Amino acid sequence: MVKKKIYCSVTNDLLQDQRMHRICLSLQTAGYQLTLVGRKQKDSLPLPDRPYAQKRLNCFFQAGKFFYIEYQLRLFFFLIFQQFDILCAVDLDSLPAGHAAARLKGKRLVFDAHEYFEEMPEVVRRPKIRAIWAWIARSYIPKVDLAYTVCQSLADLFEEQHGQPFGVIRNLPLAQPKAQQAVRYPENGPLILIYQGMLNEGRGLEELLAALADFSPQEVQLWLLGKGDKMASLQEQAQSLNLGEQLKFWGFLPPEELQKITPQAHLGLNLLKHQGQSYYFSLANKFFDYVQAEKPSLNMAFPEYQRHLAEYEVALLLEELSPKAISRAIRRLLDEPQLYQQLQANCRLAKQDWLWEKEAQKLLTYYEAL
Repeated sequence: MVKKKIYCSVTNDLLQDQRMHRICLSLQTAGYQLTLVGRKQKDSLPLPDRPYAQKRLNCFFQAGKFFYIEYQLRLFFFLIFQQFDILCAVDLDSLPAGHAAARLKGKRLVFDAHEYFEEMPEVVRRPKIRAIWAWIARSYIPKVDLAYTVCQSLADLFEEQHGQPFGVIRNLPLAQPKAQQAVRYPENGPLILIYQGMLNEGRGLEELLAALADFSPQEVQLWLLGKGDKMASLQEQAQSLNLGEQLKFWGFLPPEELQKITPQAHLGLNLLKHQGQSYYFSLANKFFDYVQAEKPSLNMAFPEYQRHLAEYEVALLLEELSPKAISRAIRRLLDEPQLYQQLQANCRLAKQDWLWEKEAQKLLTYYEAL
């Protein structure tokens, strides 16, 4: 049997996209020939060797409307000279070129929606840009052969908007080896909070630092694992609040290092401002990563977290994003160690169920039906 060739297209530099790594790895292992296509950025690090092929396109523009136009053209002309059976366009920013190339070559087209693109915070506040992305969604999503997204809330919303059935492939982690024991509730030392992800707008980081100032270094410390547009301003805020040894900026860490460091902390953080429906209906990778590391977490009371906590109570939820609300939740865990211990016990149950190895079976079913 000849292996079907699948090309997947994204607009990032491939290095940190764990969802696409898991998807490509699962499909490659199942017998497909995978190629993941992204772009090379000015600060892109070399790609590690992976079981599937990887390709970065060079772009003159790095951001803004000219980048998106240039990338569509470069991606289209790259794809039409490739041999593939299935093309998977990831998010709206690679769908127009993917649609044109797949239809020109008479191949199957898949759409993987990681984001509710026209409702992202940086898009919502720009009505003209938002209208363009909404038009792209209306024009192209109904024409794909298979569509799936990251959670049930978005699947229901997209189906209603576009009349196109959407499956759900959650961003679940791979099962981790039991080499490193997760730390228990700290009886003598500080409660260590951990945030992994981009240090960008809308992630509740300013509120988090303000809440941290309510505690002594002996009570609570915070580790920020990642980089982003807000790093400099957060460092200034930390200095003005005299956080000192309470706060540690780790910078960007590869996934292998994250898996080593996360179990050393006590409480995972996954905070978002309600800045558009994209955040409100989100289901972050880090929520499941914390569970896999047996870390209770602090999340927003958005629909998907409520849905998952009804299955396994592994976290506390905030009704509002404010320093006072964050501080109150942390204080509750300090005052009620038995609550922390119960949440951690629930993480040990959930980590056996919320696994990529199980979610991948559903992914394979989708592709086998094409």
